[in-house]
Parts: sequence; C-alpha cells; structure tokens
Amino acid sequence: MSKTNIKTDHEIHLECLNRFIDLANTIKDEGVDIKMVSHGLMSASGYYTTYALGGNSGALSDLGMEKVTAAYRRELERIQNLKKEQVNSTVE
Repeated sequence: MSKTNIKTDHEIHLECLNRFIDLANTIKDEGVDIKMVSHGLMSASGYYTTYALGGNSGALSDLGMEKVTAAYRRELERIQNLKKEQVNSTVE
C-alpha cells in the first residue's frame, strides 16, 4: 500500500461519523422517534467508550468518567459552534 492510500485519523473519524449518522437515519426512517434514536446512539457510545477504555470486564473510574464527560462536552461545544456558524453564514 502506498502512502497515498493511508487514511488520516481525521478521514477515518469522518467515515465513522457518517456511518453512524446513516444508521441513525435508517432507524429513523423505520419509524423510530429521533429522540429515541439519539438516546440509543448516546447509550451505545457510553457502552463502547467504557469498553474502549476499560476492556470487556472493566469499568471507568470516577476520574475516567470525568475525562470522558469533559471530552463529550468539548465535542458538543465544537459541534454547536459549527452549527451556529452555519446558521450565521446562511443568514448573511
């Protein structure tokens, strides 16, 4: 494989993000309320984050939970700032 075929972490992140959104939209299109879809994604993310950081039999420590909560908050703030920029750019 040449270096030009190696995906960056950002590219992999975007692919994962888009696959999760596609799945969520598929579930929504099957008639599930978007709030339930959102809650399911959030719960799945919590379970998977616990697995990724603690392994199959582990759980997060209080400090680990604080770090994950802070990471979620930063990401949500980043997303909200992007959304606000999009709204402002379409208004102008």
